[in-house]
Amino acid sequence: MAKSTWAPFPHDATAFAYPADALKKAWPRLHAGDAEPFPDARRAKALITAAGKAAPKRLDADDLATALQDAWRAFHAGDFKTAFEAGSALGPVGASVAVKALGIHATHLVTSEAEQLKRYEQAAALAEAAIAALPDEANSHYRRAYALGRYSQGISITKALKQGIAGKVRDSLHTALELAPKHAEAHTALALYHAEIIDKIGAMIGGLTYGAKAAEAESHIATALKLTPQSPIAHIEHGNVLMLLHGAKKEAAAAAAYEKAAKLKPADAMEALDAAYAAEQIE
Repeated sequence: MAKSTWAPFPHDATAFAYPADALKKAWPRLHAGDAEPFPDARRAKALITAAGKAAPKRLDADDLATALQDAWRAFHAGDFKTAFEAGSALGPVGASVAVKALGIHATHLVTSEAEQLKRYEQAAALAEAAIAALPDEANSHYRRAYALGRYSQGISITKALKQGIAGKVRDSLHTALELAPKHAEAHTALALYHAEIIDKIGAMIGGLTYGAKAAEAESHIATALKLTPQSPIAHIEHGNVLMLLHGAKKEAAAAAAYEKAAKLKPADAMEALDAAYAAEQIE
């Protein structure tokens, strides 16, 4: 990717620096949404063992732990380019941070729809490689679902259904939740899966053909809100689910969800972008 395609994080990132032990202390809050385990040496050793031949060469557990922590520091501070490149350089064991950095940057800071789609496709390919190497990692599957889900929204949900992409999103999310039942972002994404299908093709056909149910959407978003009440994206997507399922009848409640998202104190650059987006929607 050309250097010029990486628009910088547009806000003050001073509060989002997590040097030394600060990263580990803040980790439960920073990763309440995606259930990513903290990459200490023990975790790094487990990833090396699990990935086998796909593990990065000539890196021991301590070196891999340092590399992963630095990549995540860059992500949280809004240096998405560095996070993506550092994660990508590690192969499948760095895919989680690489895909998240690529996806969040594309969603918030890439204006070209064609470029966004290209990046989501790239992110999905990285996640596919992670699934092949690390099938027992919830985020191998969740990152694939995220990338394909964003891609689906870009080409239209109806097209995504015809191409079979929606089914891949659903299956990946179900697998992620089997591996990590408290994965809040997977619950959020599954809520959107049900709600968007019902919105586009109706409850009856959506239910019969794709298993989409309003009650499932509401249940999953409620779980996400319970798990991550301080996460702007959970409240934003709550508002979106309400609008998809109920339209104008729930407009006030959806607006209230956006207002809540906008007022939350962000813990990192991603949450700052989400909160700023929410604020823009209610202006």
